[in-house]
Amino acid sequence: MYKTILITGATSGIGKATAIHFAALGARLILCGRRQERLNQLKKELQTEVHILNFDVRDRAAVFMAIESLPKAFEQIDVLINNAGNAHGLDDVIEASLDDWDAMIDGNVKGVMYVTKAVLPLMTKRKSGQIINIGSIAGHEVYPKGNVYCTSKFAINAFTQGLRIDLNPIGIRVGAVHPGLVETEFSKVRFKGDVDRAKSVYSQLDALQAEDIANTIAFMVHAPEHITIAEITVLPTAQANATILNKK
Repeated sequence: MYKTILITGATSGIGKATAIHFAALGARLILCGRRQERLNQLKKELQTEVHILNFDVRDRAAVFMAIESLPKAFEQIDVLINNAGNAHGLDDVIEASLDDWDAMIDGNVKGVMYVTKAVLPLMTKRKSGQIINIGSIAGHEVYPKGNVYCTSKFAINAFTQGLRIDLNPIGIRVGAVHPGLVETEFSKVRFKGDVDRAKSVYSQLDALQAEDIANTIAFMVHAPEHITIAEITVLPTAQANATILNKK
């Protein structure tokens, strides 16, 4: 595969699995994340060309500085995968932390917008490229105590659709993957490091794995150029929607 692919949130979960998947296919990778040591380690493990960018998607100046620093060999970005983002807390609006709200809006929404805005000039001048945003089933339906997390994913759904409209005349493909329950560090972050509570989210069912979403992303990337896969919702068989789970 002779594509250059930029992945945010590449140090764990879906981002890391996606990096491993495309590295095995020989893609040139730009891996972005906040944790320098993890980026360095992942680069060592992958048998392909890798350039790492250490920044926080919430920091607008850092985002643009990082993209502007790309060496010429990595400037032709064929695919942008906006994966970085997290849930913080699971509380009703009365008890919720404003810091948690800010973290989700800044990371899940503004971060995606900043990275997209920074990368777009590299795509628009070639009139070629593909953007894949990692949304969530929470971007289609709201669940109890999911208020602002769901808000952030609804925003990404809308932003994806707006991008597709704006970039249509240029020929840039835009799509989104909306996963259900994926067993990653997601719940550990949401519950502030409470490992037992995080494990209980995925107990008694076969949750999706990060590799499942990486395969879905690859399916979108491999679609012929005349095909845009606008969105895919992926659920474990045990999950019917955001709130209905068939636990064993």
